[in-house]
Amino acid sequence: MLEAVPLKPLVLVANARMPSQRAQSLQVAQVAASFARAGLPTTLLHALRRDTAPIEDSEWVWDFYAVPKGARADLRGAACRDFIDAVPRRWQYLPARWQELSFAGNAARLLEDDFAGARVISREIEVARLLVSHGRGGVFLELHRVPAGRLRRRWLLEAARGVAGVVAISGGVRADLIELGLADESIVVAHDGFEPERFARLPSRAEAREALGLDADRQVVVYTGGLLAWKGVDILVQAARRLPAVQFVIVGGMNADVEALAPAARAAGNVRLDGFKNPTRVPLYLAAADVGAVPNRSRPAISSRYTSPLKIFEAMAVGLPLVVSDLFSMRDVLDPDQAEFVAADDAEALAAGLARVLGDDDLRRGLAQRIRGSAAQATWDGRAQRLVAWMDERDAD
Repeated sequence: MLEAVPLKPLVLVANARMPSQRAQSLQVAQVAASFARAGLPTTLLHALRRDTAPIEDSEWVWDFYAVPKGARADLRGAACRDFIDAVPRRWQYLPARWQELSFAGNAARLLEDDFAGARVISREIEVARLLVSHGRGGVFLELHRVPAGRLRRRWLLEAARGVAGVVAISGGVRADLIELGLADESIVVAHDGFEPERFARLPSRAEAREALGLDADRQVVVYTGGLLAWKGVDILVQAARRLPAVQFVIVGGMNADVEALAPAARAAGNVRLDGFKNPTRVPLYLAAADVGAVPNRSRPAISSRYTSPLKIFEAMAVGLPLVVSDLFSMRDVLDPDQAEFVAADDAEALAAGLARVLGDDDLRRGLAQRIRGSAAQATWDGRAQRLVAWMDERDAD
């Protein structure tokens, strides 16, 4: 009888604070856990950021991100020089670059010293570039955007031409990589996903609204996610003012961003800002909603071409009808009949789209049924299994 060949260990490298209020950290936690469930001994190598407590027991981190019990990745931190948050936002460019480079150098050293035989997926161009420059094999680069700067594009090409393959988070990333000269066959698109366990035991709409203190009889529009400018949440607040009978609930965002949006939300009169919530609570908001909104702006490219919004995949999980900006990034993951598409950057168009869906029961039910139909292909586990098979082909030696 042949003995089973042990799977090669995997290290996922992400310059992310763990835990964090940002969607990036939720994404890397779910991705790492999905590889562990696929049977790979997995480590998430993250950044040890300033003012973040050391993680002595990783189980509470996985619980925080609603990762199912069972196979879970290990956590390992890499030091970095971090004073980004000690200066105002307008002065953070150089501190951010210093933090990225210091993390990259320390992460690369840890990989060489402690994970010599492991396969690596790096979300960081600088880490992948350092590894391949030292002749490291079995390195893959996961890209969530194509940098605009000339220097970082050069580093991207140096890294991408030396790795075993490139994982593009969206079709827009893939298209721009090919335009830069990368071979089509070296790139695979792997969109974000969702964890079914988080949505397995949803309450009824009435129960969810009671738990959240929402009016049982009022129509509710929910937005879940970050509040960065390109997310277009300010446009959603402007749209809310045109629909005074509808309750809008905005969930997520860093504390400073919530505070900045608060005056406009108060002026609207029908917008509730609930701020960041533990990921275990987000399904409750989706269960309470009649419609979800994804109001991304048309600029920059991270919004219009590159993003693969977690909120869309979570809407698939619960069958929540969506009104979304009509952008390449949205049509990359949604078919024309799976959402109501409206012009980006246009509060009046967004309000009209929301009114159409809220006012038409048949349209709303149809959108819900069709978006829910895509859920089976959008799980983190399915993504991990597809990527493992692809990496095995690319790294056959």
